Amino acid sequence: MALQCGIVGLPNVGKSTLFNCISSGKAQSANFPFCTIEPNIGSTIVPDERLQVLEKLVNPQRVVPATVEIVDIAGLVKGASKGEGLGNQFLANIRETDAIIHVLRCFDDPNIVHVDGSVDPVRDKEIIDTELQIKDLDTVESRISKVQKQAQTGGDKSAKRMYDILVQYKEALVQGKSARSVKFDNAEDAKLSKELFLLTNKPVLYLCNVDEASAKDGNQYVQQVREAIQEEDAQLLIVAAKIESEIAELESFEERQMFLNEIGLDQSGVSRLIKAAYSLLNLQTYFTAGVQEVRAWTFTKGTKAPQAAGVIHTDFEKGFIRAEVIKYDDYVKYGSENGCKEAGKMSVEGKEYIVQDGDIMHFRFNV
Repeated sequence: MALQCGIVGLPNVGKSTLFNCISSGKAQSANFPFCTIEPNIGSTIVPDERLQVLEKLVNPQRVVPATVEIVDIAGLVKGASKGEGLGNQFLANIRETDAIIHVLRCFDDPNIVHVDGSVDPVRDKEIIDTELQIKDLDTVESRISKVQKQAQTGGDKSAKRMYDILVQYKEALVQGKSARSVKFDNAEDAKLSKELFLLTNKPVLYLCNVDEASAKDGNQYVQQVREAIQEEDAQLLIVAAKIESEIAELESFEERQMFLNEIGLDQSGVSRLIKAAYSLLNLQTYFTAGVQEVRAWTFTKGTKAPQAAGVIHTDFEKGFIRAEVIKYDDYVKYGSENGCKEAGKMSVEGKEYIVQDGDIMHFRFNV
């Protein structure tokens, strides 16, 4: 499962600096708008300390972590939805991502120009929100014109259902609310709504880019953002991108950890960001562990065993027989698969088993 997050924000808020920290890609970072013209795509691992523990216990030939794709999208400006700046091209790039990381400038620096002349993260947030909402409103109104007649005069129940969904979205968007503010109790309506691929219906993580002094506890700008998003279904994370870039230059884990300790942090902002993005999409991890390979597999919370097996290969899902499951804590406690078997800590699960985060799985299948 390839998770893809799009980094958005106004020009010069630190998007490309952040991208360079978290990705194997090398986005250009410069002090002028539209430095990023084509979307940069890079891949980074999902930090998971459990992999290192399993590696020590199993001693496999290789370890394969889960990965996340990060897309650095050029800075949006006011009027982007109507083609201003580099407008529609980048809105299309956002549409293809699973989640949005919205970077907000929460630091003062006279040497880095702000496209609107002053630092105001709440205003910046509203500019981006408005552009995405306008684009979604265009999408919704276009779809309404296509299905309205069908829904009102024909016997097409699905058209009527889609029309009702579109009307609810339109009501929210014209009020300056994002599509994600509309909730559907009916599972079929919720599924249909996803087919619209609305920009403001994507999960969003607001990332406050702060100076070094504010890296641990934030500052007044962060507090303003926190208050502004109180009623949104969104997460907030504080990261000092400039510090992260310095940490990324250090060679050893020990050096990086020492640097973090000096500024009062347990783990880097990059690690916290990737974990937060994972959580944002309701994703979890199960493991397979053997002498050839210890590997992390990504699945959506609530997934049943056959579908989780299908993440490895479709044949595993088609021919699923059963899953042999060991809980991570038990594996660590008893030190091996055999130790868990002898202690009665391996369970055999069928098609209705809901896979849990940290499960160590072995699938039996027949095709």
